[in-house]
Order: sequence, then C-alpha cells, then structure tokens
Amino acid sequence: MNKKLTILLAAGLFLAVGTQAQGRFDDRRDIRHDRVEVRNDRHDIRNDRADIRYDRTFDRRDLAHDRRDLYHDRRDLRYDRRDLRNDRRCF
Repeated sequence: MNKKLTILLAAGLFLAVGTQAQGRFDDRRDIRHDRVEVRNDRHDIRNDRADIRYDRTFDRRDLAHDRRDLYHDRRDLRYDRRDLRNDRRCF
C-alpha cells in the first residue's frame, strides 16, 4: 500500500510541474496573440476615422466598438504580462 501511495504522489507531482511549465508557454503565446489583436484594432480605428472624414453617413458605432475591442485587448495583454512576470518570480 505504501508503494502505491508513493507512485501516485510522484505522478501527481510530475503532472503539477508539467502543467506549470505549460502555463508559461501559454502566457507567451497569449501575449503574441494579444499584440496582433491590438495592432489590428489600431488599424481598424485608423480606417474608421478616415471613413468618418470622407463619408458623413458612416456609423460612429463601429468606431466605438473598435475602441472597446482595443481596450479589452490591451487589458488582456496587461494581465498576461503580469501572469508571466509572477510565474518567473515563483521559480
């Protein structure tokens, strides 16, 4: 019985360490993904502003929507960077 418990404990420890290392990779991938989303949202905002200047019938809600998306993507980027920084401190 004692041998079984030791094996289960070792397997659980191995899984815990493996998932922690995977978490750092996920944070880096999320940061790259969020940077691309921020860049795309900035591009959309620039295009919407140009459309507003040249087309008076343009719906300004599209611009507000892109600004909101930009805010959310920047927030996600901040959270992912903070998580990555905290993961480095733990090890």
